[in-house]
Amino acid sequence: MKVALFGKVYADNQRGYLQLLINELIKRNSEISIYEPYYKAIASAVDFGPNISFFKTNKDIKKNADILFSIGGDGTILDTVSIVRDSGIPILGINLGRLGFLSSISKNDIADAVNNVFKGDYSIDKRSLLQLVQPKRLFGEINYALNDLTIYRNNTTALIVVHVFVDDTFLNSYWGDGLIVSTPTGSTAYSLSVGGPIVTPGSKNFIVAPIASHNLTVRPIILEDSSVIKIKIEGREEKYLMTMDSRHSAISKDDEIIIKRCKFSVNLIQMNNQNFYSTIRDKLHWGVDYRN
Repeated sequence: MKVALFGKVYADNQRGYLQLLINELIKRNSEISIYEPYYKAIASAVDFGPNISFFKTNKDIKKNADILFSIGGDGTILDTVSIVRDSGIPILGINLGRLGFLSSISKNDIADAVNNVFKGDYSIDKRSLLQLVQPKRLFGEINYALNDLTIYRNNTTALIVVHVFVDDTFLNSYWGDGLIVSTPTGSTAYSLSVGGPIVTPGSKNFIVAPIASHNLTVRPIILEDSSVIKIKIEGREEKYLMTMDSRHSAISKDDEIIIKRCKFSVNLIQMNNQNFYSTIRDKLHWGVDYRN
């Protein structure tokens, strides 16, 4: 099996877990390819053996990997999406970070997870993405997001007004610090922190949620992801901040923003003893009795 490894940062307390992962892959005669900047960060700490190769871009990996291991946390998986793109390569998230909604494999379960992958004992969880149609080229080729797109006021105390249209029908004008347009995957991210609902991954929705709304009766709303969302900005400033997952760019208040569902989805590997409901119960401590 051709296995790609992607990571961003390294800490000394990760060394034993990384070596365990490599040893499990070598034991199964895997063809290992490593994201080159990550290799440079961990090369002195981990023994990879002689048979490894490297990749940097989507073109390097597109036809040269059967599976990709994302090593870190949820932020690492968001960055992984820009490497995998529309290749269909399934992603297994190994959580060496903290909360880990997407990177669901605990560092203590690495050996079992690798064994299950090689046995084919897992399922594929297809996750939709949103796409920024306009302004074109604002984020280059990576004009899509697995979690969310956000619009913020730009280093000022003045409110931003965000006018939202759904399929050319006016929805609302949001006064506040900004606005989040989220996928179901992103419903457990920033959207959740501003009072948005948790949405199951396959529900085919967008969530539109205001950030620090000036009008307290304005609440998040769920839309069908077949909708085209158009946004216009009004405010005192000429420039505002837009983010797509971990990427950010300045945007003019004169720009019209158009968002729709991306044509491709991302394949996340889910162990058969896990599911979305068990993950949110575990991560959010639902059902835990703290009274004792």
